[in-house]
Amino acid sequence: MAYLNQVFDHNAPIAVCDSGVGGISVLRALRQEMPKEDFLYFGDSAYAPYGTKTTEEVRERVFSLVEEFRRRGAKACVVACNTATSAAVRALRETYPDYTIVGIEPALKPAVLYVREQERIPGTVVVMATPMTIRNEKFHNLMDRYVDRAHIIPLPCPGLMEFVERGETSGEALTDFIRKLLLPFDKEAVDAIVLGCTHYPFVADAVTSVMGERVKLFEGGPGTARETARRLRVAGLCTDRTGEGHVTIENSLSDEKIALCEHLLSL
Repeated sequence: MAYLNQVFDHNAPIAVCDSGVGGISVLRALRQEMPKEDFLYFGDSAYAPYGTKTTEEVRERVFSLVEEFRRRGAKACVVACNTATSAAVRALRETYPDYTIVGIEPALKPAVLYVREQERIPGTVVVMATPMTIRNEKFHNLMDRYVDRAHIIPLPCPGLMEFVERGETSGEALTDFIRKLLLPFDKEAVDAIVLGCTHYPFVADAVTSVMGERVKLFEGGPGTARETARRLRVAGLCTDRTGEGHVTIENSLSDEKIALCEHLLSL
């Protein structure tokens, strides 16, 4: 059943949701792209991680969040989680055709373009992502679009997002964990790494410490921010404020997670 004809205020906030604190990396990009907009960030840490749950479980949870955002008058929703996007965004758009819903996907296109520009033919791109993202049909369709342009290797990373959820964005334990994940790869053979979970940009320095500066990292937040701005312009929902927008952060688990989100947003 489609829900139609709800009217949204162009000065209402943009809702941003994630399975926990990782979507803050997307919120940073959104604020940079649209500094005058208000944002409502909801981290669903009580239900994290999404990446180890079934598609049906994730879809049900994300639908409940989007319905709450609509009830509260948010003019758009950014699903700042690759797993949730894969599981739910298509169905969300079918159910709420009047609503601006923007998902995120691994930044495979810019990574492939980069290795082609570097004349590393075919070039090797490793996609670090949650197991569910890599299993999902949406990711395989994305990979199929570029499979003839680069050697693309999906790498499931169970357990990595939990480091960020705990606030561990550096340190020996994190570096050792990433080193073991990337152990099968020759540093000289890998040209780019796609950080295919919104938590992973916060461990980018640790990835670089393992793989070296030559390997370029890509994340999906900036592209998602540009697409959100475009969709709002098309819908006539851009704010007319002149000052800087406000950010509200909420979390389904604890105030400690809110404090962590605020810290990550300040980095």
